Amino acid sequence: MKKLLLITAIPNSLRAFLLPFAEHFRSRGWRVDAMARGVSTDTECIQAFDRLWDVDIHRNPLDPRNLLIAPSQIRDIVVREKYDIVHVHMAVAAFVTRYALKDVRNQGNTKVIYTAHGFNFYRGGPPIPNAIFLTLEKLAGQWTDYLVVMNQEDEKAAQRHHILPPEGIQYMPGIGLDISHYGHHGVTDGDILRVRQEMGLTADTPLFLSIAELIPRKRHEDMLKAFARVTKPKACLAFAGEGPLMAQMKKLAWQLGIQDRVHFLGFRRDIPTLIQAAIATILVSEHEGLPRSILESLSMGVPAIGTDIRGIRDLLEDGCGLLVKLADPPDLAKAMNWVLDHPQETRRMGERGQKAIAAYGLQHILQLHESLYAEALAKVNEPVLPVLV
Repeated sequence: MKKLLLITAIPNSLRAFLLPFAEHFRSRGWRVDAMARGVSTDTECIQAFDRLWDVDIHRNPLDPRNLLIAPSQIRDIVVREKYDIVHVHMAVAAFVTRYALKDVRNQGNTKVIYTAHGFNFYRGGPPIPNAIFLTLEKLAGQWTDYLVVMNQEDEKAAQRHHILPPEGIQYMPGIGLDISHYGHHGVTDGDILRVRQEMGLTADTPLFLSIAELIPRKRHEDMLKAFARVTKPKACLAFAGEGPLMAQMKKLAWQLGIQDRVHFLGFRRDIPTLIQAAIATILVSEHEGLPRSILESLSMGVPAIGTDIRGIRDLLEDGCGLLVKLADPPDLAKAMNWVLDHPQETRRMGERGQKAIAAYGLQHILQLHESLYAEALAKVNEPVLPVLV
């Protein structure tokens, strides 16, 4: 029996991205375990994985427990359980895990794989943090068998900076979207009517939707400032998500005089219905890996408006949506007004997006992981030397 250990910093990442991977590989006879902080009490993870391990990994990269406590926890479990593959997701968890296993992976048969959901260094990012994060990725690359990237900019950056040898860098279009869940057939007219009534909207009220945690890098303030410039007074804007900026964004909506047309919905489990009720979704983040919310929107045939950055650009540049400048509310307002003024072109844009989404489907990504794992298991461990550039 092959053994796979999936590691993230928090259980929410396992639930959001990796439960289908556990189901898939368990159905093929693998033992699939998971590790995250507090995961042992998570109901969904208890059902999805064979065994769960708690670890003191924290999302704050400066938390001292990440290097003082977590590495020995990870190392002891991996050595004792003799995992064939350790696959870690997200930057902080990935650095801590690879540091913990930097000697272990050369002593046995454990292969270490890291999926980057967007490097913490990126084009246009702050120079000093960019330099620090790049240095850390290059260091940790010496302790990694395979690096999986999910957008073109990260793939080129990994190759240009020699983070791993070329054969160790694998491009995959995302973490997989269950296209069967995000489709027209799964949402009824009654479902759409229900969410519209919840917000007090009529059947013909144009609705823009943002699906994103209310945190600074998602730049919700840009959406509010842009929406205040929208020319059609009947249009509405809804935010699906929670986060520390909720109160601040509600206050800004009042200050802009648009509070009656902006709806803060909090955490939602009916995202497909909300998308289907919208004329377009909006994501204007500072940086992304490959944003799931846009994948979901395109799968539903609803176009997206997004900032011209990595990940978002990959999904929208072929006419599946509209790209706007980062931190530019007037440009965003222009795109929103265009959507309102061009309903037929907007629908065609959504149709193009729906046709393009097949490459990002879950079944395709699962097949790519099967191939990657087979290649990793066939690879003979050799000492990894620093790459000289």
